[in-house]
This record gives sequence, structure tokens and C-alpha cells, in this order.
Amino acid sequence: MLRKALPITVLAFALLVPAAPAGSGAQSSIPLPQEFRPEGIASGKGDQFYVGSIPLGAVYRGSYRTGEGAVLVPPHPGRNHTGLKVDTRFDRLFVSGGASKGIYVYDANTGADVASFSLPDAGFINDVVLTRNAAYFTDSLVEQLYRIGIRGNGELTPPQRIPYSGDLQFTTGFNVNGIDTLGGNRRLVVVQSNTGKLFQVNGSTGATREITLDTPVPMGDGILRRGSTLYVVQNRINRIAAVELDPRERSGVVDRFLTDPRFDVPTTIAPFKDFIYAVNARFDRPDDDDDDIVQVRDPAG
Repeated sequence: MLRKALPITVLAFALLVPAAPAGSGAQSSIPLPQEFRPEGIASGKGDQFYVGSIPLGAVYRGSYRTGEGAVLVPPHPGRNHTGLKVDTRFDRLFVSGGASKGIYVYDANTGADVASFSLPDAGFINDVVLTRNAAYFTDSLVEQLYRIGIRGNGELTPPQRIPYSGDLQFTTGFNVNGIDTLGGNRRLVVVQSNTGKLFQVNGSTGATREITLDTPVPMGDGILRRGSTLYVVQNRINRIAAVELDPRERSGVVDRFLTDPRFDVPTTIAPFKDFIYAVNARFDRPDDDDDDIVQVRDPAG
């Protein structure tokens, strides 16, 4: 869901924001600039995190430990920022462009533009995952995956469109959303939001195989794999499903749910130490509402 673009001056009042301390060396919750309207989060080097703004086309960088931070990528009118990931080898930030139908790459240290790609035939470029030699982007409305190659010297190749085949079939509404890698980083995994299904994806061919679940995970948004556990954010249900995958990653059991009274339409998650940090997108709140990320811990993880 998109919101109206906000004026650049909104950000001038909250470049450094305090956070309440937690006893674990990491903040329990971290406020973001007011009216930032976040959606995606990614962990960087050390204790750094990055959060993208849907309407502003901006990125905020902060510290999980101190809660302090600042706007790194200034607003880009006409751009939307949804999912994002950090390539720590080349200090770059890969960002999916949502309804703006673009893919953007920024310098993770300075926020400067590195590259941008326009995909006019895209629908809604929603999320991204990095492998050693590529960045893969999902589209929630068009039945294809986008791949940008990353060569050994860091050079980027133009986006390649990879149509899906096999078990994954698009239906009405938002389809493929979150994306991550499976064990060994040989395959990808995606969640289909409107059906609550998970699929293995071959990143080279687009061939898909459904991961059979004991119960679906509807409204699936961002996903995060830790070992054999796949965490699936169920945004408007305000919870995170912990799916235990079998050794071949062809089936899974929804073993438990992570909940928190502070959840307010969480969309994506990122790891830090033993914790998971979730972005509260607050899609149903007024534009002048506060924005934040919150810390969650899986007692069984």
C-alpha cells in the first residue's frame, strides 16, 4: 500500500532520534523520523540497520545498539522504497522500487546513487535478496523474477526477467512478496501473500516447487531464514510465523507464532544478534503518526 509523497522538509526535524535503552546491548524499540512511512529493513555491518521509506524514496541508517541514526539517502521524488538488502562486500544497498517500477542501488556509506534501472513492464517490485553473484527482486503483480548479476569486481549487469514456471500460479491481488535463500544458497524461497503458500524457486530458470505446509501463512510479507526455520511476517495479522522446514526443504510445519503488543502492521524483518527487528508500517494510521522498529526474540530459536 502506498501513501502520498511527503515534503522533503519533514525529515529536517528528526535526523538523530533517541531510544529507550534495553539490557541486552540492543534497543527494544527504535523510533524513526516522523512521517517516514517505512516498509523495508536490512542489517548492515556491525550494528547498523537500514530502513526504506515508501513515499519519500529515502533511506534511514541507524544503530541497533544505541538507537541513534540519520537519513542516509535523501528523498528522491518519484521513487518508492520497499524491500532492501546490503551488499557488505562492496558497501552497496539494493532497493526494490515498489510502484515506481525501478530498482535502485546506493552507496551504503554515503547514500549516493550508484545505479538505477527502470522496468516499465513491472507491476510492483516488492522485495530483494542477495546471493554471492546476483540480486533477485520479486514482483507482486507480474509473474516474473528480476535478476541483476554482480560480477567479481562488483560490476552490475542489466536486469534479467525470469518468468516463473511450475507450481506457482498467480491469482487476483498481491502475489509473490518476500524472498530469501534456502540452505546452501542454491535456491530461493518466496511467499505468495494472497494464498499463504511458500515456494522454492530456481533463480536461473524460474522453475518453482511448492513447499507443502500444514497450514497456510496468508498476508505473508517479509521473510527471513535462520537455519531450518523460516520466519514469515503476516502483516495485517500482526504476527510472525515460524515455519520449521524439513531437511529437503520441501515441506514445513508452522510451529509457533511470534507476537508483540507493539506490532502495528509489521512488514519486513532483519536479524541482529539473537534478535529479530520488525518494521511497523502502520498502513491504516494517519500520515502524521510515529514510526518505529521493534525488537522480537524467538524463545525457541
